[in-house]
Formats: sequence, C-alpha cells, structure tokens
Amino acid sequence: MQYNELVSQATSFVSKMLRKRFGKGPESVHIVLSDRCILIHLRNFLSPVEEFLLSQEEEQAFRYTRELIMKSMLPELKVFLNDHLDLKVTDMYYDWGLHNSSGVIAGLFGSSWMETEDYQGKNEIHDQVMKVTAEVQKTPAFIDSWWVHPRLLIIFRKGITILLEKELIDLGYENILKSTKRKLEKRLLEQHVDLECILQKKLVDLYADWNFERDQSMVVYVFEE
Repeated sequence: MQYNELVSQATSFVSKMLRKRFGKGPESVHIVLSDRCILIHLRNFLSPVEEFLLSQEEEQAFRYTRELIMKSMLPELKVFLNDHLDLKVTDMYYDWGLHNSSGVIAGLFGSSWMETEDYQGKNEIHDQVMKVTAEVQKTPAFIDSWWVHPRLLIIFRKGITILLEKELIDLGYENILKSTKRKLEKRLLEQHVDLECILQKKLVDLYADWNFERDQSMVVYVFEE
C-alpha cells in the first residue's frame, strides 16, 4: 500500500473512532509515518462533556474519563494498524495538552529501540534529557531520538522505572502515577532541555507517556512550521 493511501485510511479510521467514542472529533488529524513509528497529531480535540468538566475545574475527572476511553480505544486502533495497514505496531502512547486541546497518539514498531542515524545536536539533547530523567526516575538504560517530520521529534527511553513506581503500579495507582509524572517531567523538560537553542526551532508543544509494562517512555516535541 502506498504512503498516501496508508495515511488516508489511518486518518479516516482515527477520525471516525474518535467521533464514535467522544461524540465529537478533532478539528484536524495529521498523521506521519516513518520506518519506526506512526504519529497521529490531533488539534482542537475536546468533547462537550470534557469541556464542561474543565469549566468546573474538574481536571482530574477529565483526565480519568479520557484515560478510560483511550484505554478502550487503543487496542482497536492497534488491530486496525496491524491487520489492515500491515504496520506491525508493538506498543502505543498518547498524551494531551489542556492549554490548546491538542494531543498525540503514537504507535511504535518493533525496531523502535534500535539506534537511528545522527542529526545535529542529538548528543547534546540526549545528555540534557538523561539528566532530567535521572532527576525524576533514573538514568535511562537506553535512549534514542529521531525526526518523523521537520516539526516532530521523538525521544525514546528504556529502563527508567524505579522500584517505588513499580510498587505504586502493583497497588493500582498507575493513573495517579502517570498524571503526576506527566506534570513533573514535562515541566522539567521544558526548563532544562534547551531544544530551541540547540535546534534553532520554536517549540510549540511537548507530550510524554510511559509504558510501564515494557519500562519504556516516549516524548514528542512539536515545533513551529
């Protein structure tokens, strides 16, 4: 299947699925493919119920509701990508920005933990990200990054979960842990990883998610056109 057809079918499926699950689809769905992942960037995506929750300052209820819906939706999306588009997705990640009602869904392929080619500033970015990771969790056993689009940079880490986090997950606090880690780590990444200076690009958004079962994490940086 050709690239444009793959993107078109994936875009149609994601748009319909989000409308079915949330009652309203995003303003736009932008999908890019590389040999290591598929990245779905959603803009202006907020259902009427979620908008009401946020207007009542019920951020935790919003996050809990969306977490439940996404967990029920992602397996179906993964099956579609694997069986209908033959993309061989092994695991999926997602995150949202409440400040602009946008978000990302990413599916990584089996080769995602193999190192990619260098780009200007890669080593410096890795050094800064590893320092932040060590402050919040521990130094990654493996880190890599790659561009999937001139606006989209992915940071992939493996081997970062500490024993305390594993115990919290076993006790059923995964959602609370993930919500707390997102706020803390994204704030530290914004403060201590100077991508704008290194890459000479204007940063627009930052997303982060974890797969605790695989002990992996993905960070997505979105830059201006």
